Amino acid sequence: MNLLILGRGKIGSLVAEVARSRRHTVQVVGSSENSSCSALAPDKLSDIDMVIDFTAPSCVVGHIEACAKAGKSMVVGTTGWYEEAVRVREFVEKHGTGFLYGPNFSIGMSLFLDVVRTAAAALQHDYSGQIFERHHAHKRDAPSGTALVLRRVIRESSGKQEDIEIVSFREGEVVGMHEVLLESSADRIYLCHDAKSRHGFAQGAIRAAEWLADRKGFYEFKDIWHEL
Repeated sequence: MNLLILGRGKIGSLVAEVARSRRHTVQVVGSSENSSCSALAPDKLSDIDMVIDFTAPSCVVGHIEACAKAGKSMVVGTTGWYEEAVRVREFVEKHGTGFLYGPNFSIGMSLFLDVVRTAAAALQHDYSGQIFERHHAHKRDAPSGTALVLRRVIRESSGKQEDIEIVSFREGEVVGMHEVLLESSADRIYLCHDAKSRHGFAQGAIRAAEWLADRKGFYEFKDIWHEL
């Protein structure tokens, strides 16, 4: 595929590297080259098969709308915009494009979410839940999109809608660590996913793009990763 990657940060650069290793043609655009979505005009995207976004919460919805208007499918790894998800879904479906998003494209994190779904039953047996997440000092949103997904998974799987505290840390160059603590008067259960590098995120994003290539519609990575 001919891929356009939005974002020249660490993860965007790694996504480009992985894409090239999987024999895709890659163009990378940074924020200075995409003012007011200028790089996403229909004529600029005419030769692009798919757009992958790892940018910032403040601009990602504008990118999504521009790509949908241009008839281009999109994979989005940027977080911090999920309160707009219903509107984005309606927009994508109106324009008949493909759209796949996720807070974390790591297969390891997907497996971790399955473990958390099972463990969430503890809340039905007098356990309380708490989530801790750590990321590098440059991450702009807090709590992380993955932490919010973990909280949602725990609530949905346990049937309990009580508040689950999320504690966020921003320090150094931490790639990403998520911990779930389930505690009762008798014991504690600790669950942890610690990303050692960003390679798993990048590889998952490209595999997601390959999966989406011949599909239309609105998808979340957690629902399709088993098919990869």
